[in-house]
Amino acid sequence: MTANDIQKLLEDGRRLPLVEDFYTIQGEGYHAGKPAYFIRLGGCDVGCRWCDAKATWNARLYPPTPIAEIVERAVSHPAQAIVITGGEPTLYPLEPLTASLKEKGLEIFIETSGTNPLSGYIDWVCLSPKRQQPPLAEVLRRADELKVIIETEEDIAWAEENAAQVSAACRLYLQPEWSRYEAITPTLVEYAKAHPQWNISIQSHKFMHIP
Repeated sequence: MTANDIQKLLEDGRRLPLVEDFYTIQGEGYHAGKPAYFIRLGGCDVGCRWCDAKATWNARLYPPTPIAEIVERAVSHPAQAIVITGGEPTLYPLEPLTASLKEKGLEIFIETSGTNPLSGYIDWVCLSPKRQQPPLAEVLRRADELKVIIETEEDIAWAEENAAQVSAACRLYLQPEWSRYEAITPTLVEYAKAHPQWNISIQSHKFMHIP
């Protein structure tokens, strides 16, 4: 198979650059505590300096995996929910993968920075916008959950800027950047108490020592 053949498969969404897939407990945001099967795709067009998944950025490092294999592994577990994450999963057409998962009766969540249009059959959109590449307006409107990573107090203004563009039904979360957890969490707690439309999300899976 030539490089052009592989690229065509990726463009059609019949294969995807799979970094890893695993069954665990969702650790953050609205669905924290929920058992879920994670599908992590390679490639990212944002590249945050504090990203805890930098190894995913170069999609060329990961094999173009047939979606049938991904789905087969997912349904071998009792998970009722699928989380498609990255990297940035919206770099790829997700219709084939999500259609196959929906046929199995699974609920599908996606974690995205919102830098590309959404595709496929998605039940829940977790939008985590980044300053260096702001999200598309269409993704802001579609977001079910806005989860903004807070490294410094200045990031709160960025969170509010995005909150003004999502729907009234969208759940709002401030999440401390992991390396700044102890320093910034007290500020976020006080901010949420003063602005109760906001909730606090923490990376509870890191406390549980699970993926």
